[in-house]
Amino acid sequence: MSSTGPTSHIQDEKLQDKVILHGRSYSLPKQPVVVVCVDGFDPEYLKHGIDNGILPTMKEFTTSGFHRTANVAMPSFTNPNNVSIITGVPTAVHGIAGNYFLDRETGKETMIVDDSLLRGSTILAELAHHGVRIAAITAKDKLRRILQHGLSGEQNICYSAEYADDDVLKWLGRSSRPSQYSGDLSLFVLDAGIKLLKENQADVFYLTLSDYIQHKYAPGDPQANEFLSEIDTRLKSLVDLGAIVAVSGDHGMSDKSDAEGQPNVLFLQDELESKFGEGCARVICPITDPFVKHHGALGSFVRVHVSDKFSHLVSEMARHSQTFSQVDVAMLKNEAAQKCETPIDREGDFVVISSKNAVIGAKAKEHDLGVLKGHRLRSHGGFSEQEVPLLMSHPGTWSDEAGVEKRVWRNFDIFDLVLNYGQ
Repeated sequence: MSSTGPTSHIQDEKLQDKVILHGRSYSLPKQPVVVVCVDGFDPEYLKHGIDNGILPTMKEFTTSGFHRTANVAMPSFTNPNNVSIITGVPTAVHGIAGNYFLDRETGKETMIVDDSLLRGSTILAELAHHGVRIAAITAKDKLRRILQHGLSGEQNICYSAEYADDDVLKWLGRSSRPSQYSGDLSLFVLDAGIKLLKENQADVFYLTLSDYIQHKYAPGDPQANEFLSEIDTRLKSLVDLGAIVAVSGDHGMSDKSDAEGQPNVLFLQDELESKFGEGCARVICPITDPFVKHHGALGSFVRVHVSDKFSHLVSEMARHSQTFSQVDVAMLKNEAAQKCETPIDREGDFVVISSKNAVIGAKAKEHDLGVLKGHRLRSHGGFSEQEVPLLMSHPGTWSDEAGVEKRVWRNFDIFDLVLNYGQ
């Protein structure tokens, strides 16, 4: 699928035609470019939607545009992958490897809500420095303060649906902000992007959504179908307005409940303390964020920080963790950092990753499963949630077709795809 439309305002200016970040180059846009991150975009949602005829726009992307299944950065959580997408590199390079972490220097557990841990710049910031007008809109405000890194200046736009001000609401014709726990939070982001594109207020758009619906509803559930259909309709609007549109996700999503519908949880800190002694270690759940009602802060990837007086037992603790049926793999720090491409100085003493249909928590008393309200637990974070679709409305212009076929695509290749091959 391709379209013709307004060209970028910058091509008449005598500017460098590429920006370089982390050893990768990106062409400046010749027409509007929209990158959409569908939070929790498991490939099964795309497959089911196409098979059942509810995603005609995305189907056209797969047949007339570009379509691959890509792997996300590890851990497969929201913050790490949104930052990987806007930097084009894994977490080992940009430094943000979770939504929540234990600060080794202070000993404090900290929510990541800004760009203070970011290493280096972003593709958005580098494009902005070369005169490209940027619109970065996110569902959750926790990402807004990361996305706005380097986006100073009146020509750039960055805000969240969660905290959109009265002027934005009036401009969009809305009387109130959408609920944090709704699919409408994501649709707000897309509606804002469509209106900004109509008004020619930006050249490059990054629109990143919320996974509230995907945490609650499996592919094929009516609520999931309705939500994905609404997204599909809005993607068509963006294409019809003349943009090259690329779509991917920050992670997949798996059912994490047993046959009776109860969450399949390993409370790892309780188990470690039962065997090795109270206070032996602290289990950090990097999925933790201000939005926990849909997953109870339970994900597939945890970091274990061992207390100093138990440091001689790190390897034994890791081996013990591997014995539980819910565990896919337990890896010591160096192996985890290498295999998961995470920053070694921010890694735990060891990492534990769950199997596809299980999650790992810290202490049972720290996780409120009542927030699920009868829904089956669906979550992410591990290797089993690494696959996401990578789509583009244009088939791409390639100098090496064979190389494209052999390439192992990552979700954080999306700006390379749309800027270097989509125009």
